[in-house]
Order: sequence, then C-alpha cells, then structure tokens
Amino acid sequence: MAALLKLSSLIDWVSEWIGKLVVWLVLAAVLISAGNAIMRKAFNISSNAYLEVQWYLYAAVFMLGAAYVFLHNGHVRIDFISGRLSKRTNAIIDAIGIVVFLIPLCVILIDLSWPYFIRAYESGEMSENAGGLIRWPVLGLIPLGFATLLLQALSELVKRVAFLTGARDEPFSFGHEKSADEEFAEEYQATAESKGSR
Repeated sequence: MAALLKLSSLIDWVSEWIGKLVVWLVLAAVLISAGNAIMRKAFNISSNAYLEVQWYLYAAVFMLGAAYVFLHNGHVRIDFISGRLSKRTNAIIDAIGIVVFLIPLCVILIDLSWPYFIRAYESGEMSENAGGLIRWPVLGLIPLGFATLLLQALSELVKRVAFLTGARDEPFSFGHEKSADEEFAEEYQATAESKGSR
C-alpha cells in the first residue's frame, strides 16, 4: 500500500501542476477574448483564428482541469446527502463510483477519441472557417483530458482504499469547502432547531 500511496502522491502532484497551468489558460482566454472584442468594435477587424484560439483555450481548461477538480474534491456531489454520511460510507460510495463508472467512462472515451485525433493529425485537418486553425491540437485534448482524469481516478481510488484499510487517516487530499449556500442552510437549520427546543 505504501508504494501505491507514493504513486498516488506523484499523480496528485502532476494534477496540481496541470491545474496551476490551467489557471493561466483562463487568463489567456479572457485577454484574447477582450482583445478580439475591442478590435472588432473599435476597428471593425475580426479574426477566426483568434476566435478559435479562445475555443481551444476553453476546451483545454475544461478537459485538463477535471483531474485538478477531482483532486481538490470539488466535483459535483449531492451534499445534503453526503454531508449526513460518515467518512467511511462516503469513501465506500466513492470507491464504487470510481470503479464502476469513472474508470470505464475514461477508458471508453480515450479509446473512442484517440483514432479521431490521429486521423486529424495525419491529415492535417483544418477548421472549415476561413483563416481557422488546425484541429488536431484541440482534438488531442479529449484523450489527454480523460487520461489525466483516469490517472487521478486511480489516485483517488488508492486513497479511498487506504483509508478504508486504515493505512490513511483521511479519504481525501483536500476537504470540500462549504459553499455560501451550504453555510446558510446550516445556520438556518441551527436557528430553527434552537427555536424548536424552546
């Protein structure tokens, strides 16, 4: 288990590094989008290449950011249910979900998207828009994104199993921070309970 936890830590480090890179891609997409809008409105100049770069950057943020979100336990959960369950029960549910749903999904989508990427790369497929960009870099984000998510899924599975077997104190590397809505709901429930006990 110690070797698997070391591998998990390495995968976590890679996901963290990619996540920090993705933040800069968001900034680049915003700056290009703003520059494109200014050029179009002020000088009546437009470029399909700049529009497509924005799309490519947004695609990179979405596809490459998934592993980072999973690492930080920021993915969608039914919080009002999972918040009432023990860590052990949540870890069991997570492990089952990772094995039954997430890992097969990642493998299937990598398998389906890889040939599409290879065909685009070998043919030099270009955008249909005038002045558009080559397509293979953005198509390559699909298998790459699911590969990073698959690695992070394996890392999270190792952490859940280590927690369940007592080799680790926590099932997550990062805790789920409560949203403002969750905090408000807890305060409201506490107020209602204190009024009900009077």
